[in-house]
Amino acid sequence: MECTYCEWRCKLGEESFGVCRMYHAVGGKVVERFPDRWSYTSSRMEALPFYHAWPGARTLTIGTRGCNFNCRYCSNAYVALADPAAGADDGTHIHAMTPEELVAMALKLDCRNIVFNVNEPTVSIPGLLRLREEATRAGLPMGCLTNAYGTEESTEALAGIFDFLNVGLKGFTSSFYGEYIGVRDVGPILRNLRTLARRRHVEVTTPVIQGVNDGDLDDMADYLAGIDPEIPWHVFRLLPEYEMKDHAYPSIDAISRKLEAARKKLRYVYFHNFVGSEWVNTVCPECGMEVVERLSLGCGGDKLEGFHCTGNRCPRCGRAIRMCGEYAPTADRATAACAAESEATA
Repeated sequence: MECTYCEWRCKLGEESFGVCRMYHAVGGKVVERFPDRWSYTSSRMEALPFYHAWPGARTLTIGTRGCNFNCRYCSNAYVALADPAAGADDGTHIHAMTPEELVAMALKLDCRNIVFNVNEPTVSIPGLLRLREEATRAGLPMGCLTNAYGTEESTEALAGIFDFLNVGLKGFTSSFYGEYIGVRDVGPILRNLRTLARRRHVEVTTPVIQGVNDGDLDDMADYLAGIDPEIPWHVFRLLPEYEMKDHAYPSIDAISRKLEAARKKLRYVYFHNFVGSEWVNTVCPECGMEVVERLSLGCGGDKLEGFHCTGNRCPRCGRAIRMCGEYAPTADRATAACAAESEATA
């Protein structure tokens, strides 16, 4: 039986699990192998990164196992590529939790939303649909990070589950995706990015490998501007791991120079994932005022420092600033509470 969740369209059986190893076919239906098994913690929205969604808010971040990509530089391979059938004691902290329990945890930790960010959400769509129902009843929006390699049908499902998404645009050519990601064609990703941006709040993240995909930054900027020049674009200074852990780290100055043209095409271009970045603040496209200030701590540790908008508008000139949700700062005490809870259930 064919799996229609992602563009691999794997043939599944009871003991044939496809690329992500998260589905099989039972009784003529594609079903999850490990329903309601999740990892979780709490985090700041800016650290995920979402710069234009619920600024300052604390979020319950969740994940499962499995992925439909095999990125040669993946810093999260120990989770995304782990055997989904492994027990909870392999270091990935997977717990059996119902949707009701996950939502209760989010509320207990004073989280304003739930974000799937550990691996690829396409590998867990049925469980996420159940979670969406419970989160909606509790008034909690949901977001995700996705590689956008789903089918058109599953992309519509993601747009129905998630209110805001960060799409990983890892390159711009099929040759790059073939050599470094392990999939044949960039076309479905570009198609789905456009679909999601039409339906929901979308931000885009591109991890840069110097000498590999930095030459495509201009083309990516043109493509994103053609969809919507207001799309926030996060360019990450990638610190390669996994099969590329010996690759040289990108030059901050060289990548910033390559982004000069992009900054003229897109309203919100950010360059981060290193300590002390000067390119993490939101600047009003109309008058140039810094309307949101952030601190870049490196390795996904960004945090909000100041939110100066009036509502979602520049206080100086009144221009609307692209934003999903409201300014919602949360006390850091939730971090300690979540760590204690995770330790207790490990």
